[in-house]
Amino acid sequence: MLSARLRKRAVPVAWRVRSTQGNIGFSIQKELLDSVRTWLPKDVSIMLAADRFYGTAQLIGWCQKAGWSYRIRLKGNLTLAHEGGELTTGEVAQRLPHGVMGAELYGSGVSTNIGILHEKGHKEPWIIAMDANPGKYTVLDYGMRWGIENMFSDFKSRGFGLMQSHIQKPDRLERLILIMSIALYWAISCGMFAERQAVADGVKKGL
Repeated sequence: MLSARLRKRAVPVAWRVRSTQGNIGFSIQKELLDSVRTWLPKDVSIMLAADRFYGTAQLIGWCQKAGWSYRIRLKGNLTLAHEGGELTTGEVAQRLPHGVMGAELYGSGVSTNIGILHEKGHKEPWIIAMDANPGKYTVLDYGMRWGIENMFSDFKSRGFGLMQSHIQKPDRLERLILIMSIALYWAISCGMFAERQAVADGVKKGL
């Protein structure tokens, strides 16, 4: 699912449902991204934030070709080529806490900057592939992705009960997600309308 961040949440834009024995491959991701890209005005700026489930050289390369900024989390066991040697992303987190510039991912020919942030109280560091110079604040941009986790909670246990539908056929599940997405848009728009009204009433009262 590809979603647009809206404050502390995200709203669904496009999705694909497939029945697989493992992860959905990049070909399906690319199909989704290519579709959404055609909808966007040419001058709009996009930053893609993706979890480490999607942290591949293919996705990073796609962002680079599309001209999108990106903050993509990487797993800690990926091999990198950097300055004539090899190291893993986990070793970068241990040895180079400020990150690296221009590291090539596992012999793919795709190079990217990688930022590191390991905050107190967190078991693992964030290892983030990015198009910007590595630093604390550019790594923290990845935190904007958490809006989609809130959205998934709305879809599942905290709201619409998607998992309780027990639907297994992909085409039927896609239609159910469409209905739920429309309901979510309606709920969010009502909340934003009420918020604007409250602000307008406050201005009228001189608050």
